[in-house]
Amino acid sequence: MSLHTTLIDPAALAALPPDQVLIVDCRADPAGAGAADPDKPEREYREAHIPGAVHASLEHDLSDLDRKGQGLGRHPLPLEQAFSAVLGRWGWRPGLQVVAYDAGSSALAAARLWWLLRLAGVREVAVLDGGLAAWRAAGLPVEAGAEQRAPTQVDLHFDANQAITDHAALHAEPAPVLVDARAAARYRGDTEPLDRAAGHVPGALNRPYADNLGGDGRFKPAAQLRTEFAAVLGETPPERVVHMCGSGVTACHNLLAMEYAGLHGSRLYAPSWSGWVSDPSRPIATG
Repeated sequence: MSLHTTLIDPAALAALPPDQVLIVDCRADPAGAGAADPDKPEREYREAHIPGAVHASLEHDLSDLDRKGQGLGRHPLPLEQAFSAVLGRWGWRPGLQVVAYDAGSSALAAARLWWLLRLAGVREVAVLDGGLAAWRAAGLPVEAGAEQRAPTQVDLHFDANQAITDHAALHAEPAPVLVDARAAARYRGDTEPLDRAAGHVPGALNRPYADNLGGDGRFKPAAQLRTEFAAVLGETPPERVVHMCGSGVTACHNLLAMEYAGLHGSRLYAPSWSGWVSDPSRPIATG
């Protein structure tokens, strides 16, 4: 069985033997724990999901909200032990193909799971291009209820070089090139619906994650993404690029897009904007 490491289409996922794939439903409200109906994603999962899929909570499985208030942003990264326990609950084992999906094309929390697994050294993980909407549009089945898989013992460790959690590291030499995945209006500081202050980290560039998608809701072709990122980054090599967003979730969409485009080695500034503005003394740029 060929492994998928960035994106997978519905037909390819449907063709995978059920015992050789772990499917994870990652649909989430971008507002996270502050959403008007925080239980909606799991309720919708139980109503209809891809057969065999387990459910991942952005707040409880892919983040550690107990560490909020420590300058780590609205969605602090889970600790290694906690994330290993989540994978064990899902029955993950080394070599098992993982496919993550969201409700539609945005793939926000799905990209977060994709990146967390890569942070732990797992490469056989892909995001379903177009999400559940594309799966249903292809006429493929869904099921109700909650999936129970036989648990496993998992002990994974994160590669600290792939994530920046120390704000001071943004000033290291050579200085990383920050790319902000938020919508242009939030980047400019025209509006800020979620965080303490509006604007962006001085010097950060803007590449809204939605620009990675075509009119059909799927990721743009790899060659087109490569050209568009080059227009933003110029001659900057991918390994000097550090992605950010509001809380370290949508930034993973840009990480995924760059990897799919063959631009390997970029990293994540995990606290992102919500972490940066947790200290009022840090500078803010607008415009």
